[in-house]
Amino acid sequence: MKQSLLLIFFLSISCVIYAQETLVVGSVKDSETLEPIESAIIHLEGTSLKTQSNHLGVFVLEGIIPLGEQILVVSKQGYNQKSYPIVVYKGKTLNINDMVLSRNLSPDNDLFTISLTDDELHDDTLASDNISGLLAASLDVFQRTAAFEFSASFFRPRGLDSNHSAILINGVAMNKSFNGRPQWSNWGGLNDVLRNQELAFGLAPSSFSFGGVLGSTNINVRPSEARSGGRLTYSSSNRSYAHRIMAKYASGLLKNNWAYTVSLGRRWGSEGYQDATLYSANSFFASVEKQFNGNQSLNFTAIYTPNIRGKSSPNTQEVYDIKGTKYNEYWGWQDGEKRNSRLKEVNEPILMLNHYWNLSSKTILNTNIAFQFGHMGNSRLDYNGTDLIDGMPQGGGSNPSPTYYQKLPSYFERNDPDHLEYAYQALKAFQSDGQIHWSDMYEANISHAAQGGHAIYALYEDRVDDTQFTINSILNTAINNNVTLNAAVNYSGLNSENFANVLDLLGATHYLDVDAFASNSHEAQNDLQNPNRLVTEGDKFKYHYRLLSKALNAFAQAQFRYNKIDFYLSGQFSQTQYQREGLYQNGGFPDNSLGKGEKMNFTGFGFKGGFTYKFSGKHLFDGNLGVLSRAPSLQNTFSNAKENHNTVPQILTENIRSVDVSYHFRSSIVKAKLTGYFTKIGRANDIAFYFADGVGGDHAVFVQEILQDIEKKHFGAELGIEAQVTSTLKLKGVASLGQFIYANNPNLLLTTEPDAEAITAGFVDGAKYFGETKLKNYRLASGPQNAYSIGFEYRDPNYWWFGATANFFSNTFLDVSPLKRSSNFNTDYDGQTFNDYDEDIARELLKQERFDDYMVVNLVGGKSWILGKHYVGLFASVNNLLNASYKTGGFEQGRNANYRELRDDKALETPVFGPKYWYGRGTTYFLNLNVSF
Repeated sequence: MKQSLLLIFFLSISCVIYAQETLVVGSVKDSETLEPIESAIIHLEGTSLKTQSNHLGVFVLEGIIPLGEQILVVSKQGYNQKSYPIVVYKGKTLNINDMVLSRNLSPDNDLFTISLTDDELHDDTLASDNISGLLAASLDVFQRTAAFEFSASFFRPRGLDSNHSAILINGVAMNKSFNGRPQWSNWGGLNDVLRNQELAFGLAPSSFSFGGVLGSTNINVRPSEARSGGRLTYSSSNRSYAHRIMAKYASGLLKNNWAYTVSLGRRWGSEGYQDATLYSANSFFASVEKQFNGNQSLNFTAIYTPNIRGKSSPNTQEVYDIKGTKYNEYWGWQDGEKRNSRLKEVNEPILMLNHYWNLSSKTILNTNIAFQFGHMGNSRLDYNGTDLIDGMPQGGGSNPSPTYYQKLPSYFERNDPDHLEYAYQALKAFQSDGQIHWSDMYEANISHAAQGGHAIYALYEDRVDDTQFTINSILNTAINNNVTLNAAVNYSGLNSENFANVLDLLGATHYLDVDAFASNSHEAQNDLQNPNRLVTEGDKFKYHYRLLSKALNAFAQAQFRYNKIDFYLSGQFSQTQYQREGLYQNGGFPDNSLGKGEKMNFTGFGFKGGFTYKFSGKHLFDGNLGVLSRAPSLQNTFSNAKENHNTVPQILTENIRSVDVSYHFRSSIVKAKLTGYFTKIGRANDIAFYFADGVGGDHAVFVQEILQDIEKKHFGAELGIEAQVTSTLKLKGVASLGQFIYANNPNLLLTTEPDAEAITAGFVDGAKYFGETKLKNYRLASGPQNAYSIGFEYRDPNYWWFGATANFFSNTFLDVSPLKRSSNFNTDYDGQTFNDYDEDIARELLKQERFDDYMVVNLVGGKSWILGKHYVGLFASVNNLLNASYKTGGFEQGRNANYRELRDDKALETPVFGPKYWYGRGTTYFLNLNVSF
């Protein structure tokens, strides 16, 4: 009774004080308990107007409120969002008492929970590129579908890499300097404390960051703004891990103005969907906040999520046809257990201190300091261990890979077609075995050591030990009811130590640290300061260097809100510096590897603006335009940092132009959004490493491929529509149609070690320039360029729910080899065109492969129970119900780099060096049980 009187009094006072203004006031309650809901977010759809309810559940929405029919959206973490149609009259106060929200007992976010942990992309170059985490925070049906339904097919919104988005935690950018992408596993398994997110998709303005052309997401982990209570979770799956347990407790803001949140978790399994892909990950999160005088707050956060996972291999179609799509070449049996040779370990704690200062009722200053350290390792086998004989390294073992081309049936069919029994024997051997023989490597090493030799085989890891410091300040101030200013300045410094680390000598005691492929004893030295060094387990070897990065950037933004139109203007400036410091003196580059190299400086800028025009509360139109330049990533600046200081010649900042326009329709039943977009990227670079066969005739060389001055075009349309046809049934549909292409013919440069083989192949000082490639209008390998989804969701008042979607994907393309589309393709060893070169045949040989279209059906459902003050939820999903088999990506091998070799290989019934592919998962499940209190 007392609460009701207070509520009536508060609403009455609000109406009197604001009597001459246009206002929306009201209150929000829990549908079950009828208790007031504090901190519910009340948002006028199609505008930036929003407010929160107080401890009595009361809110006042003020500002420039559009007149006429509008949609009022009420939401709070842990509750189902609800939309209320309203009519606003000029100078009147609209009073809406006792709006109710029902508990959301179905954990939709668990769909994206597993996406962030298991759908890491195909290889190390793309392993952090999963886009689902970027999108899952949004309530837009298109973006939800892209996160939940499309991510398993490695769909990229607008065909763009995730380095075009900014991911922040408490206002601190988390994107890696090395490749510009977020390392999702740095906070994996902490989903319950990461749900409070602010997403600005595309060029839309953000209060925290200028963002990229894919937008920005700020994850708010402040304990004072977390929903109080606890949650225990157990999950089972056959995707990446078998089991997951999580525990989380948040105090909320206590009477003494302290607040804290703690979360613990573990995910593990001996293998996921692919063979021998072990998974072991622990998660720890602790955050404590103290508020002072109601105006200032200090928040300390620690995040630690060490994890190890086994990788799976891309394979040729020949291999998949023999072994199936779950096959993984990276493992073999050892002592009765599956041992994977390719493990990825991430161990990078994050410490963060945040200061929040309400300078006034309209101005907030947020200052942050963050420190991240630790290591990341990727293991692999080395089979080139040697001994010194007459001063030269000699020896080495056979390639332990079971899919090495000389072990497969196609090799024998090509080389000895008159004796197909050899191919048959290879087929049967691969069918019955086809895995790494760990015991053979141990036996070879032990036997060789008994004769005084060094290790032939070794397991090592490529290690990256990053130490990064970040400090920034973010200012948000409301000048008046119409104008808001946002500004930020940010500095980050990175010291990245890179080296190879001996993990296991496989029965041997030491390894000779030299380059087995060098042409003389001087060039063979990985470190001339320590020639012919013998290393043991735990030692650094092969290469050792640091990458140093400093980045300073600032942005300012003004947002304007009026009755019929909202618009914004935003600008950014950045200064970036890179430098390499060599800790080894490489024998192949004695004068260009040790010590500090040249400092590389890049100046970037960005300008963007946009508007939203409100025809009415139901019909809105918005547009955004952005022009920006940014520094290339560390990854694409140094051409071969393992061995030398060399950088991409005449490297420049990357230029980006982007525009999008959208139409929105919103009613109490139907929500729809139609968007058209165009993005052009220029002056981009890409560096790849591979063994090229057929360079300068028939020569084979390990190269660094530098593709320079790349232009790309991304354009298309997006449609998302959902209809709440009844109180329990929702229909939804999504379509994404895009075309993502090379827009020019970028230049190609190959570099390698300047040895005798390279000179014979036409390299000068270790470099060979091929001029323009012929890549224009080839499709970019960026996942399905067209994707469609249709589905429904039924939510019963008795707290059970069920949903199904059918998703269709098309226009997925193979990643093409630039070298095959350069002058090397038709040029013989003498520099002349092949005398048997045929343009028509060449055109067919170089035609880009388009994968088959496919459909994936997914099911989700759950049931929840209220047990006193506790909530129990059971959630299950089945992905790819019909067990569709489909390719998600692939690439052409660096072999067969010229016309004759490619023609002869493709003429075979089974090519020896066909493309390598990744396949999507078949039918998988995810089961989740949680208890909230």
